[in-house]
Amino acid sequence: MKLIQYKEGNYSSQADPYLIRASDGCFYMYVTGGDGVHAFKSNELCGEYEDIGVVFSVENGKEYWAPSVIYTNGKYYMYVSFMDINEEDVHLQTMHVASSDTPNGPFVNAKKLIAPFSIDSHVVENESGLFIFYSVNDYEADRAGTYVVVDKMKNPYEVCGDPVSVVRPTLDEEIFMRDRFKKGQHWHTLEGAFYFREGDYHYVIYSGNCYQNEYYYLGYAVAKTSETDLTKIKFTKYPDENTYSPLISKNEYEEGTGHNSVIKYDGEYYVIYHGRDVKDDGRIKGDKRTARICRLALDGEKLTALRDENKLV
Repeated sequence: MKLIQYKEGNYSSQADPYLIRASDGCFYMYVTGGDGVHAFKSNELCGEYEDIGVVFSVENGKEYWAPSVIYTNGKYYMYVSFMDINEEDVHLQTMHVASSDTPNGPFVNAKKLIAPFSIDSHVVENESGLFIFYSVNDYEADRAGTYVVVDKMKNPYEVCGDPVSVVRPTLDEEIFMRDRFKKGQHWHTLEGAFYFREGDYHYVIYSGNCYQNEYYYLGYAVAKTSETDLTKIKFTKYPDENTYSPLISKNEYEEGTGHNSVIKYDGEYYVIYHGRDVKDDGRIKGDKRTARICRLALDGEKLTALRDENKLV
């Protein structure tokens, strides 16, 4: 179901929604924006969300893609990619980090974190330290395109610089565009990774394909291990690397479904993702991706998204 109902005057697009519950007990959602990272706030998970506007931008920047936020060492850190205002090549998107004392920003002191192309972060902290999942390009692979890596971090402002592959394209349904850069080389895309753990099961949910295409979907990779160094875990696509088996994809009421975050609340897991209404009511102009939410059922290595158009299942 939709997490936020459209209101005239609010920022209508909620692409790449990243949801946290902050130290004040409120829920904050950060989304992609052309002019900066936009945010929304609610006292309840599925309550009324207030549009709190742009919480991060820099002078001469644009196209702020897929923000993620983590609270550690008494501060909130935002990881987001953006590019120079005069740049047109999206493959120069560059991961940055900024910080704030509060979840509603403003996030300041932005610093470059990873060289371009680097997008779609998720920073995780566990007993082995800080880790960052993100996506990069491989122009030489058999299935050339964008794929997910993970690297350890020295601190919130510095990566170790030894990323390892987490999940790569293996399916025709992951083709973003055919003959994109040269004839005969089809460009694949896996992006928007979000990691979480339940017991010894480790999950990485990711987006495959392009949000404008028929086969755009959320899939996931899984591992069972007690290992806590996330760079040492071998993840395997579910159910296998040769089967297109979406966790979430288009249905009779929403399309363009992908790019998620996950939250555990009152003992239940929920996946937050973006999508478009199949039936256009004409109210939202431009980018019509809006935040959706459904319960996520866990059964060992198997995840099931329990979707309903009008309510949480």
